[in-house]
Amino acid sequence: MKFTINKSDIRNVLSKVQGLTGRKTNLAITETVLIKTAGSGITLIATDLETGFEGSYPAALESQGTVAINSKKLYEIVRDFPSDDIIVNEVESRWIEIGNERIEYHIVGMDPDDFPDSPHIEEVTFFEIDSGALKRMIEKTLVISGAPDDKRAHINGIYFERIFNGDEKAVKMVSTDGSRLSTADYCYDKDFDLPEGPGIIIPKKGLNEVAKFLGPEGAVQIGFKDNHFIIKKDAETIIIRLLEGDFPKYNDIIVRGDGHAVNIDRQLFIRMLKRMSILSSESYKGVVFNFGTDKLLVTAQNPDLGESKEEMAIEFEGESIEVAFNPKYFMETLNVIDDDTVILGIVDERRPCLIEGENDKTFLSVIMPMRI
Repeated sequence: MKFTINKSDIRNVLSKVQGLTGRKTNLAITETVLIKTAGSGITLIATDLETGFEGSYPAALESQGTVAINSKKLYEIVRDFPSDDIIVNEVESRWIEIGNERIEYHIVGMDPDDFPDSPHIEEVTFFEIDSGALKRMIEKTLVISGAPDDKRAHINGIYFERIFNGDEKAVKMVSTDGSRLSTADYCYDKDFDLPEGPGIIIPKKGLNEVAKFLGPEGAVQIGFKDNHFIIKKDAETIIIRLLEGDFPKYNDIIVRGDGHAVNIDRQLFIRMLKRMSILSSESYKGVVFNFGTDKLLVTAQNPDLGESKEEMAIEFEGESIEVAFNPKYFMETLNVIDDDTVILGIVDERRPCLIEGENDKTFLSVIMPMRI
């Protein structure tokens, strides 16, 4: 196998697959990228056994073949290579030369026959979604991460479903960790042919890899088949094995009721919560929110460090509400909302707080209160 490739055609993709090839598995071969000649170029494949990537890129071929090269080292070579054209040449006993007439790396590859087979999924019904919108949906729901040792599907995955309500057609992504929940929607025109299908649970770590390949413009194709989520963008495809399990009935948690809708400047609120978090620790994470007549008083107490309090003017009438929350959850949510003003939906000290932008209603976060 021998080919010449321009570093600009492969550098970015090698950077993006490091999240897959750098993940620990039971097979050392998953630390490599599989490169094989195909047509007038090469195909690059990477996997962590749960998420697989495949992309095709132009190259000048001199001989056919397949090699498995350490992904991290190949990326570092390509990233820092001093010229544009790079020659990759398999010489003997899986040794691979990478370089040009002035510089050469001689590294050992692995047996490409040991590389895991990619799932062959045919007759998939794809539908289109805006690339930038999907990226934002993933980022907003990935704010809620699962605990590494938690095996529950609804904690480690994001629920993806299609919504049909009269002329309304949308896809929705939902994420939870048991203490909070976030939903992100993408709405289609009523004439769009959105195929129906059951809700699925997609691993968060797989979607994190997908987000790296999504740009701010254009469209991508997504589909579901044989317990896999498939996304196609130009000459690149990502396939993720779905999680098995049940997702909570999240609509039972989103109760708007007859509570208060409190408008707050997003940036001022973030800075306030950041100051009130200074005295927090692993043992004392919560702060107390006291909603009173035209003011919000936030207090933090830590017996090991001290206490702090800060007041903010708001529009609020009625009986005061005192409730404790983890400020980290609020700050993470506020950081993915684009509107300058956010609305807090607060009912009482027992029920969750709803957070959404003043204008953008495609994202909603629900945060459960803590015991005072």
